[in-house]
Amino acid sequence: MSKIVFVEDDPEVGQLIAAWLGKHDIDTVIESRGDRAEETILREQPDLVLLDIMLPGKDGMTLCRDLRPQWPGPIVLLTSLDSDMNHILSLELGACDYILKTTPPPVLLARLRLHLRQSPISGPTSKQVQPSSTLLPHRPLRFGTLCIDPVNRQVTLGMQDVSLSSADFDLLWELATHAGHIMDRDALLKNLRGVSYDGLDRSVDVAVSRLRKKLGDSAAEPFRIKTVRNKGYLFAPHAWEP
Repeated sequence: MSKIVFVEDDPEVGQLIAAWLGKHDIDTVIESRGDRAEETILREQPDLVLLDIMLPGKDGMTLCRDLRPQWPGPIVLLTSLDSDMNHILSLELGACDYILKTTPPPVLLARLRLHLRQSPISGPTSKQVQPSSTLLPHRPLRFGTLCIDPVNRQVTLGMQDVSLSSADFDLLWELATHAGHIMDRDALLKNLRGVSYDGLDRSVDVAVSRLRKKLGDSAAEPFRIKTVRNKGYLFAPHAWEP
């Protein structure tokens, strides 16, 4: 029987998933707090770690980052947050998968079994694999003099740090990870706020205008984050030279 640690602060969700997995030969240890999870994981030495993102004490993203240098097994995010930004960031931080809580239980089970089979600590080649002792690279995005670090959520332009709010950073990341492609308002609103564009909401336009100002883009004739009439916004990947 495989063993996992499930870090989940909702007891009903934790028990339901643990009961389902238990019927399929996966024993589940539930930990309700993010700030106690590392101790629990290192003590239990599970075959896989399943993390919620919104946790008391320490969020799942931070926990994934802090855990990865100490533990070589698969880390899977199980969350209700349907966000491309969070999905990308979790993989950059060393997670193996990002699964929504709306995923049907049989599909969740299949994906967990896949990671268990491939695991360096529980798979068929586990005896030959040595635990990793280094953090996986987080691969900042670089465009000329612009550097966007997703792990530390820091942005530099030239030699200067750019002070961005959390919402500003998420918007920049969403645009930059689609560099050279037009992002319409509906896609931006769905990915960043989980709502659809109703044709009247101007919050994206205001946020883009604010972001342009912080990144030294022209308000009158923007060339770094361009407006494409009746379509949306385009992050220009070659417009970041001094």
